[in-house]
Amino acid sequence: MKKNRNLIIMFSISALLFGSLKLFAKSPDKTIANVEINAPYDVIIVPGVPYNDDYWSRVLMGRIYWSYYLYNNGYTKNIIYSGSAVYTPYVESKIMAMYGERLGIPKQNIFIETNAEHSVENVYYSYNLAKELGFKKVALATDPFQSRMMKGPSKRMDVQIDFIPFSIELLDTMEIVEIEIPSEQAYVENFIPLTERESFFKRLGGTFGRNIEFKE
Repeated sequence: MKKNRNLIIMFSISALLFGSLKLFAKSPDKTIANVEINAPYDVIIVPGVPYNDDYWSRVLMGRIYWSYYLYNNGYTKNIIYSGSAVYTPYVESKIMAMYGERLGIPKQNIFIETNAEHSVENVYYSYNLAKELGFKKVALATDPFQSRMMKGPSKRMDVQIDFIPFSIELLDTMEIVEIEIPSEQAYVENFIPLTERESFFKRLGGTFGRNIEFKE
């Protein structure tokens, strides 16, 4: 019962978040103009969103379709999907990679980072993975709210990336299709959610990147 209540609260917040994104979003023309300044990118980083087998949130859909749009239109050559199994027993990066591949992104151009449990970790771990893979031009491709929130932490961590948030109006012009994925392949047995593994203050520290083992 507690698990179901937590999921309902989490996905309700997700729905409210998507509805508030228009406060931060740019127009479609301005969004594409900003992307074209430095495109094509070697790789974009797409942070994870909790996935429930009965629920594909609009935030998750938005991030996946934005990554597909950027790849399909030649704005990026590769994609890193980032995220562990945090609040639900599905590895977020694997779920997004499945959706991306089903949309038409070649498997060889998709990479996953499976350790991040907070947005700051999504950025830091994925940026280091990008460097290990030899990618130089890197951007964070996510919703406007998260993009705005990650600029400060990225600068403090010396993560040299661009920020290309999606336009909600642009996403509204896309044909959203029903996609089935083998989500069981991303399922973690004996899963324990982050809220039960870490105290509130430990999770709060993670939000600010205090759980990261920074590289020299």
